[in-house]
Amino acid sequence: MQTFRRLAPIVMAASVVMTGGVRADVSCHKINARGLGQDLGGGATQAQIIGGGLLEGTTAAQFVITGISGTIVSFAGPVTFTTNRGTLTVTVTGTLDVVSGAFSASGPVTDATGKLEGASGSLSIDGTQDLATGAFEEDITGEICVDLSPLK
Repeated sequence: MQTFRRLAPIVMAASVVMTGGVRADVSCHKINARGLGQDLGGGATQAQIIGGGLLEGTTAAQFVITGISGTIVSFAGPVTFTTNRGTLTVTVTGTLDVVSGAFSASGPVTDATGKLEGASGSLSIDGTQDLATGAFEEDITGEICVDLSPLK
């Protein structure tokens, strides 16, 4: 019994040291990016993301109309950001004014791969679409939290 009492603190200390090596180093990143894109028709869009830091790369989205009220169309769907670190999918709901082309959408991270696996957070996307050509510009803001440690 005496031996156990002497070993117990050592075993507990070793457990703390061993589990400390697997601690996740999650950090949160403010997103303030710009997108230049194209409406491809049928609810599909694609864009180039500029100044996105963690999300620099491209997007592909597929939206469905969820409602219409006057000149405002409601929509929902996934937006997948493809970067050199992996992919990040945000499932958004939003609106588009079919007279002015102004749109706004937001939603949470729902999937991530590669170095972005396990990411959490949410993004807002606000912009304007040229309804004649389908070209659009957008601002992407929010926060993404993810473990980017090299051990991952």
